[in-house]
Order: sequence, then structure tokens, then C-alpha cells
Amino acid sequence: MKAIDNEDLILALEELEKEKGIKKEYVIESIETSLVTAYKRNFDALENVKVDIDKKTGATHLYSIKEVTEKTSDNVTEISLKDAHKINKDLKIGDSVEIEISPKDFGRIAAQTAKQVIVQKLRELERDLVFTEYSERKGEIVSGIIQKADKNIVVVDLGKIEGIMLSKELVPTEKYKVNDKIKAYIVDVERGLKGAPQVMISRSHPDFVRKLLEFEIPEIYEGLIEIKSVSRDAGSRSKVAVYSPDPNIDPVGSCVGSKGIRIQNVINELNGEKIDVIEWDEDPSIYIAAALLPAQILAVDIKEDEKFAEVIVPDDQLSLAIGKSGQNARLAAKLTNWKIDIKSESQFRKILEEKQQNEEEIEE
Repeated sequence: MKAIDNEDLILALEELEKEKGIKKEYVIESIETSLVTAYKRNFDALENVKVDIDKKTGATHLYSIKEVTEKTSDNVTEISLKDAHKINKDLKIGDSVEIEISPKDFGRIAAQTAKQVIVQKLRELERDLVFTEYSERKGEIVSGIIQKADKNIVVVDLGKIEGIMLSKELVPTEKYKVNDKIKAYIVDVERGLKGAPQVMISRSHPDFVRKLLEFEIPEIYEGLIEIKSVSRDAGSRSKVAVYSPDPNIDPVGSCVGSKGIRIQNVINELNGEKIDVIEWDEDPSIYIAAALLPAQILAVDIKEDEKFAEVIVPDDQLSLAIGKSGQNARLAAKLTNWKIDIKSESQFRKILEEKQQNEEEIEE
């Protein structure tokens, strides 16, 4: 086959390597592989072929690879020893020989294929760059415009890429409308079809509240106040435990702000979701009592080994401590990572009385 001079190809690949960092050799190997496929597809060829591109000049050569046999049973993939010796007298039966071939229009196909591969590599590079960029932003808040919205999925235009918010990441009390601007939390970045990056986002994740607070409250961002834990019933209520090693800083007051202005900005972003900010304490009984706010607590009896706490509350505080559908108790348990059993003062007294009565009966 007559060599295809394509110095422009080499110049283009060298420029690509310089500007985009895509190695010239890597692209040439991809073009060679693609040309083999293109040749077989365009010429309906069955033979084994090899493409070789000169890395300096861009000249392209196509070879048919044949096995040397005593007598050929398949002229497409085999060559007789007699004919092989016309090419190279050192060839033996079982060797492979490369015979250059010159199919019509292969030069045009080669040029088209090279262009397609370069475009493909540029797309792959762009995907890799976007994947890397958003992987590094995992755990951050992003803003975008809603492109698609139904009960199962919300797709958000983030600029360079779309963010995908699945049903479990949606807030049940929120309504999502196309063209609305929203904020969301980057949960993960994955590889989708054909390696395309997918940014998985959420508005229901507990860390969405954590990041909103960090953005709104400088002391958290600066590390003067630490968010120890967040529990959340998205769209309804969140509990946040905060702590400061500096005794001069009131962590709860700093987060709430004067007249509640700081926390109100977060509540507004969450469309009215209530947020209980409580102070973390290394003493679990104090911490658990605080976690059950706004209910008043009489006593907390803890079993450290089981991470179990029995909490006693005034009779009129029982429903408040438990909360609607058990929400307050459930969020407190998630926040503290303790199992919590709540009893009213009357219930506790009754248990004590029954226990005392049983003990007296045993003694008799």
C-alpha cells in the first residue's frame, strides 16, 4: 500500500498533547485499533490485519497477517511456504508474515477515522476533567436550574454537567418545578453510560443541613464551633449537636444568632423545616437530655455497655418528649447514637411500686 503522508495529523496530535495533555502515542494506538475495525466493516474483510502509523510522519500502512503453511486451505488467512519464501527465505511453517495491502479508498477512511478518534479522545478528556472536578467537590453544595422534575427523579443543570436527584434524595414536602433554581448537596460522583460522569445530589441528606450551617455561620467554617452530629427528618425537623472547646463561645447562641437571624436563613433554604440546635456534652446523660429538647427531663439513667438510656419526664412532657409519630425521640436517638426509652414520672413510679410489691411477696 502506498504510504499516506499525513504530517498534518502528527502536527495536530502534537498540539493536542501540548494543550490538552493527551499523549500522541496513546491517540495513534487508538487510531490504529479503530482503523482495523473500519477496514473490516467497510471491506467486509475476514483476514487478520494490522495498521501501523509512523509516529513521525503520520504515514499509514495496512498489512494482512497470514500464517505460513505447507499448503493453503484458506488464502485469506494462510500463505504457502513456497510463496512465503518469495518474501523472506527464513520463514518457516507456523510463522506469521505481514503483507502490505492497498484497498481502494482506504486513505479516505483513514482520514475520517483519525478525525473521529481525535474527537472521541477530546470528549473523553472533557468527561475525565469534569469527573475529577466534581469528585473533588463531593460533600459540597451546588446551585443549578431544574431541567426535569417528577416524583422519581429531578435533573438539575449545574453548568458543565447535570446533577441527578433520585426519589430518596428528594424532600417529600417540597415541590420541584422546571426552571426553578435550587441548591443541593453532592452525595457522590459516578461513571454512567460510556464513562460519562454522573453527579448524584440530594436535598434530604443530613449533611445538607451541616453544610448550610457551615456556610451561614463563620464560627463553624473557621473551626471555632464543631458540628458533632446531625439527625434529620427531611422537610419536617432536624436536630444539630454543636460544641466549642472555647469556654467563651456559646455554640448554640452563635448558631441561632441574634433574634434567630442566622438559623432562620438556613430554615428558609429548607422551606420552613424546624431545626433544634443543642449543645453536645461528653456526659451522655446531659447530652441525651439536651437532645430531647424542647421536652423537660427529670432524670436519665444510662447503661454504658449497651448504649441504652432510660429517660424520665414529667407526665405533661411525655408526648412532647416522644414527639408526633415518635419523631422527637427518634431524632434524639439518631443524634446521640443511643437507644432511648422514655417514661413518664407516673409510669416510672408504677414500675417501682410493682417491683417493690414483687420483692415483698418473695420475702413472705
